[in-house]
Amino acid sequence: MVLDALEHPIVQAPMGGGSSTPALAAAVAEAGGLGFLAAGYKPVEGVREDIEALRALTDRPFGVNLFAPPADRADDVSAFAEALRGEAERYGVPVGDPRHDDDGWEAKLALMAELRVPVVSFTFGCPPAEVLARFDEAWVTVTTPAEARVAADAGADALIVQGVEAGGHRGSFDDGAPGEIGLLALLQLVSVDLPLVATGGIATGRGVAAVLAAGAAAAALGTAFMLCPEAATAPAHRDAIAAPGSTALTRAFTGRTARGVVNRWMREHGADAPSAYPDVHHLTARIRAAARAQGDRDGFHLWAGEAHELAEPVPAGELVRRLAAEARDALRAAADR
Repeated sequence: MVLDALEHPIVQAPMGGGSSTPALAAAVAEAGGLGFLAAGYKPVEGVREDIEALRALTDRPFGVNLFAPPADRADDVSAFAEALRGEAERYGVPVGDPRHDDDGWEAKLALMAELRVPVVSFTFGCPPAEVLARFDEAWVTVTTPAEARVAADAGADALIVQGVEAGGHRGSFDDGAPGEIGLLALLQLVSVDLPLVATGGIATGRGVAAVLAAGAAAAALGTAFMLCPEAATAPAHRDAIAAPGSTALTRAFTGRTARGVVNRWMREHGADAPSAYPDVHHLTARIRAAARAQGDRDGFHLWAGEAHELAEPVPAGELVRRLAAEARDALRAAADR
C-alpha cells in the first residue's frame, strides 16, 4: 500500500473548491507525506491538468478525491432561492440556477483509470464494488461504524475516518443523517480489518500522535495546510482561519452539511437551508465567488475544522517534517509516562 511507503504517516486532505493545488500536494509528497488533489467542482479537463502539473513537480505517490454522485432525492429549493435574492443584490450577481448533477462522475472515473492515479478516494458515499475494483487503491470516507462496514464489504483498500471536528463537508453517505461522532471515539468504534486514515481537528504533532496511538495508520490534515503558501486559500478565508472564532455545521452554502467558521451568512440562512446538494451549491456559487473576490468573509463559506486557530503560514514541506518530529516526541513522552 502507498501508506506503507510513506516516510511520514501524514496525509494532506483534499480540499475541494479552492485550497488544494498541485504545488501543495507536491510539497507534501516531497516531504515524505501523501499529497491529495481535489477533483470536486472541477471540469474533467481541469482535473487532468492538475494531475499533469503535479506529476511534473514530483514522482512520488499522490491521491485524487472524487465526490460520489448525490442521492436522487433533494428538498425543494425554491423558497431558499427566493431568500437569497438579497444576497445576490448585495454582491451584484444573480442567484444561480439549481441543478442536480453528478459532477462529471463517469468522466472522472475514466480519467482516474486512464492516468493510473495511485490513490483514488471517495467522499459522500461508497461506490459499488465494481467501481472500487478499477483502481490500484480505493479509499472511502466514513463517518459512522455502519458506513465503515459498508465500505469494507464493497472492497475499499483503506478508510478515511472523519470525525465531526473536521472542516468542510461531512463525508457521510446520507446527508439526512450525517455522522456526528468525535474522531477518537469513532476510531475506537470502527472495527474493520483495514488501514484507517484519521481526520478531523488534527493540527499538531500531538494530534497526529493521538490518532496513531488510537489505531490509525496515518493522520490526514486539511485546515492545518490551508495557510501554507502553496495553498490557494483566499485572503479573507486565511484571515478567518488565523483568527479566534467558533465553527459550526451548516447546509447554508451548498445544501450539504459542512463545518466552517461562523459568519453572517450562516447565522441568517442556516436555519432555512434545505438538504439539497448540489442544487444549493449551484444556487449560491456565483454569490459566494463575488463575496470572496470582494474580500467579504461574511458572504462565502469559511470551511475550517475546530482546531483552525492552530494553523500556521509555513511552507507545506516544513509543516510535514515538523508534525512528524513532534509526533515522534509525543509518542515517546507518552510511552515514558
